[in-house]
Amino acid sequence: MAGINKSDVLVLIPAYNEAKNIRRVVSAVMSGGFPVLVVDDASQDRTLAEIAGLPIHTLRLPENKGKGAALRAGFAWFLEKRYQALIMMDADGQHDPAELDVFMDALQKENGAVLLIGNRMHNPLEMPLLRRVTNRFLSGTLSFLARRSVPDSQCGFRALTRAAIQRMRLQTNRFEIESEMVLEAARAGCVIRSVPIRSVYEGAASQINPWRDTLRFLRFLGGYLAQRGLVFFRSQGEK
Repeated sequence: MAGINKSDVLVLIPAYNEAKNIRRVVSAVMSGGFPVLVVDDASQDRTLAEIAGLPIHTLRLPENKGKGAALRAGFAWFLEKRYQALIMMDADGQHDPAELDVFMDALQKENGAVLLIGNRMHNPLEMPLLRRVTNRFLSGTLSFLARRSVPDSQCGFRALTRAAIQRMRLQTNRFEIESEMVLEAARAGCVIRSVPIRSVYEGAASQINPWRDTLRFLRFLGGYLAQRGLVFFRSQGEK
């Protein structure tokens, strides 16, 4: 995508009860020159009120459905617009907006259907131990199934080209969507690459529960392979 500009890349931020962080995160993204879409997952606090008046796009889900539902609503909105690519980042401050430029640089080197996933595992000591162990298990499982090396499959800081979003058939509503995206990208023959980033954990409380979300991942994986397994395992690799 040589020649792609920041105005061509939408930053999608799903948010739920992030009144404390959302304005700071959105302001930092705006200062970097990117258009922004915030999808509010029926927050019960002042998440949308905190960014009212900013020159950004917002959507609000009528009821709380989960991160996956918020992202899928954002993808549908994106596909109706002119943008060429999309960067996902979380609203809780655990992704550094300065590293949006890392994804921009990577996007400029790619063409076609591409999924770029942030990789924090090059310096895993910054990640809490339980989350690190869980991530390695999930990433190893997904790498095996996808026939791709995906060292940090649970990282929500990622970029997708329009072609990649159009090829994927995403159905999940919660945190499983990050795993589903990996499998769907592989099934659809997308290029999957990792981009080294850091995450900020100091003072930030994650909404992810490693035990609960690992069980949810296993349920998702069983259902996914039961529904799409035959097609998935016939995947011929990157196209």
